[in-house]
Amino acid sequence: MTLRVPSSSSAAPAFPALRLRRPRASNWSRRLHAETVLTPADLIWPVFITEGENVREPIKTMPGVDRLSTDLLLEAAREAVDLGIPALALFPNTPGDRRTEDGREAVNPDNLMCRGSRAIRDAGLDIGILTDVALDPYTDHGHDGLMSPDHRILNDETLEVLAAQAVNQARAGADIVAPSDMMDGRVAAIRTALESEGFRDVQIMSYAAKYASAFYGPFRDAVGSGGRLTGDKKTYQMDPANAKEALREVALDIAEGADSVMVKPGLAYLDIVANVHAAFNVPIFAYQVSGEYAMMRMAMDAGILDAERGMMEVLTAFKRAGCSGVLTYFARDAARLLNG
Repeated sequence: MTLRVPSSSSAAPAFPALRLRRPRASNWSRRLHAETVLTPADLIWPVFITEGENVREPIKTMPGVDRLSTDLLLEAAREAVDLGIPALALFPNTPGDRRTEDGREAVNPDNLMCRGSRAIRDAGLDIGILTDVALDPYTDHGHDGLMSPDHRILNDETLEVLAAQAVNQARAGADIVAPSDMMDGRVAAIRTALESEGFRDVQIMSYAAKYASAFYGPFRDAVGSGGRLTGDKKTYQMDPANAKEALREVALDIAEGADSVMVKPGLAYLDIVANVHAAFNVPIFAYQVSGEYAMMRMAMDAGILDAERGMMEVLTAFKRAGCSGVLTYFARDAARLLNG
């Protein structure tokens, strides 16, 4: 049976005049018609730093991911440059004896984060350094901000410490500071501090829509804050039920001076990425967080999920939703595959 094309010039042609399978018939044609293209330049590689020399500590809950001492961090940075990955995101595993209630190690010029940044800068590597601005890797209670005696997270009191932390990281060579704490007003406080200290070119990538998610557990293991956490983070991280609120958070951070914004977690929040992309003309990043990575990696290792296809399909989905780039623990593997 042949369907007739409607006579109206405004109507779309029907089968067989239009066969949507035609462009899918060959590899070259599929590549030619691809609406979304993923490259190594779209990837940011998160790396965990630990104390010592020639130390590589596997993280049990994140198969294939290790904590690296600064000398091995340099090796990873060199590999990233060779693969075309434009930036590393650094996260420290601060020793327990340097964790305090006020997280003062965050402003120590010789902390792990700063030593890692300086090592990369001193090596002259052409790669961006993104540093995490929050207190949870430095507090003994595992929260992102200062805590009152009755266990409330103190917003305004935390801002001063975050601003000092960001300046400390900028002095050590950070190109992008990324506040992940979700305190109100922290982007403005950090921008003001950076400007006053002469760091006018240091970017702020704000974790603008960071949700109180169940998918952060392996990350907390990696930075050593998981077993320390008292209570939860629901008073400052966003409710997973809320979408409109994310737009308010993003608008506020842009107004305060963020150069780019982030949605976290990633895969379960692609609707938020798409909403932000539609509403704002600003670079948007997503973090494929530790729990998302771990689930996929374990499925791959068990033979349930095709490793290459699954990895590339998900990373392409981030781009398709509107991301300028993705923070992902798959960055190295994906870049290797993309480079052929």
